Formats: sequence, C-alpha cells, structure tokens
Amino acid sequence: MQGNKKTDKPKFSISNLASQAGLKSLGAAFMAIFLGLVVGFIIMLVARPENAISGFRYILLGGMGRLGDVLYFATPILMTGLSVGFAFKMGLFNIGASGQYTMGMYFALYVAFMWDLPGSTHWIVAILAGFLGGMIWGFIPGILKALLNVNEVITSIMFNYIGMYLVDMWIQNNGVMYNSSMTRTRYIDSGVQIPSLGIIGSNVNLGIILAIIIAVILYIVLEKTTFGYELKATGHNKYAAEYAGMKGKRNIILTMVIAGGMAGIGGAFAILAPSAIAGSSMTYEPINIIAANGFTGIAVALLGNAHPLGTILSATFISYIQRGGTLTSLVGFKPEIIDIVIAVIIYFSAFAMIMNSAIAGFVKRILGKDDEKPIQEADSEKEEVIENETEKEAE
Repeated sequence: MQGNKKTDKPKFSISNLASQAGLKSLGAAFMAIFLGLVVGFIIMLVARPENAISGFRYILLGGMGRLGDVLYFATPILMTGLSVGFAFKMGLFNIGASGQYTMGMYFALYVAFMWDLPGSTHWIVAILAGFLGGMIWGFIPGILKALLNVNEVITSIMFNYIGMYLVDMWIQNNGVMYNSSMTRTRYIDSGVQIPSLGIIGSNVNLGIILAIIIAVILYIVLEKTTFGYELKATGHNKYAAEYAGMKGKRNIILTMVIAGGMAGIGGAFAILAPSAIAGSSMTYEPINIIAANGFTGIAVALLGNAHPLGTILSATFISYIQRGGTLTSLVGFKPEIIDIVIAVIIYFSAFAMIMNSAIAGFVKRILGKDDEKPIQEADSEKEEVIENETEKEAE
C-alpha cells in the first residue's frame, strides 16, 4: 500500500508565480516607472515638441556615461531611503530624515575639523559621529511617540527645521569650520575624506560600498532575527504584539534611533566625500534650506517597497534618471522636468497594492486556462490513487 502512494509535489504555475508578494511588488514598481516616464514624455511633448525625443533620450540614456556620478549621488539617498523604509516596517513614518541627515553631517564635520586623529581612522570616526548625530535626532521623536503617543510625523518634521537652523547657527559661529568669504564650510583635509574609488571626474567613493553593506545588514536584521520579527509584528498590529509579550515602546524608540542613525550616516557620506576637483572636498552652505536628500529618501523607500534590497535598486534608478535629467537643459528643458517624472513615479507607487492586484489578475486571466489543465490532471491522479487504495483495503 505504501508503494502505491504518490508524494504530492507542487507543480510550477505561472499564475501562482504571479501571486508571490516579491514579484508583485517588483511588477508594481516597474509599472509605476513606466507610467512616470510616459507622463514625463507627454509633458515634454507639450512644452517643446521639436526637442521632446532628444530630451527624453537624455533621461533614458544620459546616465550611462556618468555611472560614477550615479553611484555617488545614489549613496546619500540610499541611506535616507533605508532610514524611512526601516521605520515603515515598524508602522512609523519617519519624515524627519532631512533633519537627521543634516545633524549627522554636522557631527561628521565637527570630528573632521575639531578632532586630531590619525588619517587612517579619522574618516571612520567621522562617519560614526554622523551615525551618532542622526541617532540623537531620531531618538527624540521616538521617545515622544513611545511615552506620550505624540505623532511622529509632526515631531520629526518639526525637528527638520530645528536641526537645520541649529546646524546653520553652529557652523556660522565656528571660525574653524566656516569660511565667511565663501559663505560655506572650509575644505576637509584629504585624510578625513572617504577613500575614492578612483573613477576620474567623479566623486564616487567607498561610501557606496559601505551603504550597500549596511542595506544587506538591515535585510538580515529584519528577516533573520527575532528583533526584526518583533519590529514587523509590531508594525502589523501593535496590540497583538504587546499581547504576545513584545515590548512595543522599546521597539518604537529603537526603530527611530536606528532610522535616524541611517540618515545621519547618509549626511556623513555626503559631506566627507572627496571632490572631483583635486585638493578640494565637499562643502556645506548654511542657507536655511532643508536637505532635499531626506525627502528624496521617502521617494526611494516607497519605490523600493521599504525593502532594504529593493531600496538599493530604487536609489540607483532615481539617481540615474536625475543625472540624465540634468542634461535635458542642453535641448532647452528645465532640469526640474526630472522632478516631475520622479513625482509621478512615486504617485503611482502609492497605488502599489491596486497595481499588484491588477497585474496578478491580468497574468492569471491570460495564463489561467493553461494552468487549469495541470491542476485538473493532478486532481484526477489523486482521485485514482484514493480509489485504488480504497479497493485494496476492502479486499
């Protein structure tokens, strides 16, 4: 009897494949990108019909010749995207990545200018200082949310302004950091700059590799550890998580601290980068403007579905089309046209669940008939096995 039994093995089914969450999210992201590019092309046609094709070609292909810059500009938005996405997993909306980014940048600058350390470790300590600065600026909204249930959106966006004004004031009042004739910070010594990757004419440096490693570590934490499971469980249903013995308040504070630290590292990566101009470095101009990289990180996290590995791809893609978008000015377009394209992409990404269902339904309708036949054959085989076993038992 045992020999007549057949082991049920899952058969490959394209419709089942289309229903997997990862592929559905990836499909929705590609659909959002496609629709965003189409809308952008339509706008370019309306604005300058004669140059629309050449301008759109710059958006699609302009970044190919500037891959070093693509990776350099992707580094800080990858970190702010990880910051926002990590908080998403806990059910928190960390809209304060800009303030955390700016505070991390200031802490890194302070170590770069005010501390005397060996060149081999100076830039590492400066990055860790940026991490600390972002953690502090994420801790305050986190503890207010955990202990007083103050909405983190309100507190974190307020701390964007507080952080920006504080940093601008501190820098302008520090003669070692600030060069009043240039109205910006002085150049950082080469020993404090993050080592360059050696691509001529580009600022790309070791920061992009470190950012990718951090993203992988966050993925492991979220998917392979008890702490990550608790964060996601609390994000899905905090009441059920607390009933199961998980410490919701502690997790809220830790999440905001870690998220703030990620954004702070992004600020450190940006300001400690070597410039493409020999002997110089990146500088900061205190002009009371909130850092755009923090808000771009929200777009990166949404497009990457708040997944650490997806965030790597979305940050690279957004940086890529931004580099191409800057070239559209060569054919008479304002560089802001790429901001419209990105905004439309994120707008469609906000409807990811609807798009996921639509894509999965479309695939199942097209391929459903082909998938039904193997399923029916499998069912008939199971029925024959059951009948044979029933007859032998009766004998």
